[in-house]
Amino acid sequence: MKMKLQYAVLVCFVLLATACTKEAPGDELIPDAQNVAEVEGELLSVVNNYRIAMGLNALNYSAVAHEYANEHTNYMIATGNLSHDNFSVRASKISLEVSAEHVAENVAKEYDNATEAFQGWLNSSSHKSTIEGDFTDTAVSVKKNQEGELYFTQIFFR
Repeated sequence: MKMKLQYAVLVCFVLLATACTKEAPGDELIPDAQNVAEVEGELLSVVNNYRIAMGLNALNYSAVAHEYANEHTNYMIATGNLSHDNFSVRASKISLEVSAEHVAENVAKEYDNATEAFQGWLNSSSHKSTIEGDFTDTAVSVKKNQEGELYFTQIFFR
């Protein structure tokens, strides 16, 4: 019961933090190249805060996972599709580089911010399972296509 209360408080905090803006409704700003890294950091924080509230370990940032997440985000933008294409190749390369036992990823597109992407993943049982999985390391890549749509890739491993 305490865990559920902690999670509810966390969700309320995140929603309040993202709702308190100076822009009028409908004028939300899509991050430009300079602050997309802030969205990556925010998503990593939101995922880690959620994991901690659920009694799970926080995930360590991995530069290796970030490299492969960036490559995949670029690929999705180039193809214009949300996908897990070539995941087995990415997972194998990560496993070789860092001796990972298990690799997984979540992808998303067209959410306006980290909180929306996170909520989208929580609403999907397979994505939620990955967020709650037995992992130790992660990285998030967020990039914007020419139309201003955000693409997200988060890689997890242990």
